[in-house]
Amino acid sequence: MRQPRGAAVRLIGAVAVGALAAGAVAGCSGQSQVPSIGYAVDAVVTSYNGGTAVGASSGSAALFSRVLTGFFYTGPEGQPVADTDVGTAKEVPGESQTIQYRLNPDGVYSDGVPTSCDDLVLTWAARSGRFQRPDGTPQFDSASTAGYADIERVDCQPGSKDATVVFRPGRWYQPWRTLFAAGELMPAHVAARVADVPNAVSAVQNAEPDAIARLADFWNTGWNFGSGDIDLTRFPSSGPYRVESFSAEEGLVLVANERWWGNAAETGRIVVFDKTSDLKQKVSDNAVGVVDIGMNSVPELNLDGFTVANVPGRGAEQLVLSTGGVFASAEARRAFALCVPRQALYDELGKAADLPGTGLGEGPLNSLITQQDSLFYGATIGAAERYRGSDVPGATAALAAAGTPNPTVRIGYLTPDDRRAKTVAKITEACRAAGITVVDAGAPDFRPTALTEGSVDAVLAGTASAPGPAGSMTGVFATSALRPVNGLDFGRFGNGRYDAITDQLAADDNSAAQLGLRTEAENLLWAEMPSIPLFATPRTIAFGAGLHNGVAGPTQGGTGWNMDRWVLRR
Repeated sequence: MRQPRGAAVRLIGAVAVGALAAGAVAGCSGQSQVPSIGYAVDAVVTSYNGGTAVGASSGSAALFSRVLTGFFYTGPEGQPVADTDVGTAKEVPGESQTIQYRLNPDGVYSDGVPTSCDDLVLTWAARSGRFQRPDGTPQFDSASTAGYADIERVDCQPGSKDATVVFRPGRWYQPWRTLFAAGELMPAHVAARVADVPNAVSAVQNAEPDAIARLADFWNTGWNFGSGDIDLTRFPSSGPYRVESFSAEEGLVLVANERWWGNAAETGRIVVFDKTSDLKQKVSDNAVGVVDIGMNSVPELNLDGFTVANVPGRGAEQLVLSTGGVFASAEARRAFALCVPRQALYDELGKAADLPGTGLGEGPLNSLITQQDSLFYGATIGAAERYRGSDVPGATAALAAAGTPNPTVRIGYLTPDDRRAKTVAKITEACRAAGITVVDAGAPDFRPTALTEGSVDAVLAGTASAPGPAGSMTGVFATSALRPVNGLDFGRFGNGRYDAITDQLAADDNSAAQLGLRTEAENLLWAEMPSIPLFATPRTIAFGAGLHNGVAGPTQGGTGWNMDRWVLRR
């Protein structure tokens, strides 16, 4: 049985201890188990495929990590945790970095098709960036190629439970445990069937152009959720839950997967209400047992009877800036950053009540790629000091130097979100004196692709432009979102030196090298200003009365990281 880990207890202190203690008395007399639990989370049900830019930026990992399992999942502190129910992954000695993967012999999708190394081959093909259209753009709309681009080949006999992943000579990818992870390891047999490709492994290994094009077309959008009924044959599960239905009114309904080979889910039905739902009404209707949302994002939310924690998340609340239009020059981006009142925003909107005492959430976030509780954080953030408060004279002078007087900046975000609306209002007030007009461009159907399309100039969101749960210890999405080969780079920032630095960071775990590289990266990013970090996104995580085994997960995996262990007794 998967138990909440001690690391989670360190993260949220007394709240986690209370949750664990409650679990110890789950069998007390006079209570019966509730057959269904509502889970309110501010991710968005957009795509089943967490490997796409759409899936990653909408928060798929927080919704589907116990539906689509992988060799690792994001634990409650943001660390990759091995899921041995799925299989084993181990690094083996050799001249080139080599990882041996072995899927559980009992592993089978909910549609009866066994899990196989075909799934790894498709994931690698989609995430590697090696397959391109004639115009040079990637065929697969991958959120990130980090790590996958360094893989030379995946040795796999179609249908086999074994795969050997061999990296390119001279490349070493330290965070390899983030590869082939939960929410991103997709069922290759579905893609092959719908795309009419007889053998996905052969198509990839032989680089068959027509077959690859059809696989890419399906991989990009074939697992998206629309407004109508979904074709469940496209959404088989490899985890303890499977998708039963989805609608805007009824939410995402997950039910126990009868073919799951591990420990059965403790509760047979989980109903996920995403950010587009009326979460206040769902809580009022007693339809929710677990809440995981941005702190103060839902005004007047009544959580009486819940055990509540307001904790800093691993995600970075930030303004992702365009590199075109009004922000075509770095000077203009720096001018805007000078007027943004980062310290005041933290003091009034970003300071979580329950700080863990590790540095996370203690003050404005001064790094674009390093966590506040990292040993490297304090020594690498000197360049951020200039941008602590609203410097109107500095912003005015910088705008004049950039040749963009009196610009208008449209800030987009997914509504409703009371805290982000107040964030934009405070930025509007602070920047007005510098001649900058800020427009609140929040919308209920907002997507970060609006930045790429030019309909907004900035996105207010978390790491990877996610509206809800975001961030991890490894920071793969944080670095990927600033590299032009990745779908998460919505602002279209690109810098060759930054790319080289992040390649080195991923390959070299020497402390001295890490310190030097991270310092150089921060100096470069604060000079180029592709985004403006504000604070560690504060999260409100609450467990209803009688909810047992709930452990907060203020990361990209969300608090649903162990939803299959939840029990609600009343």
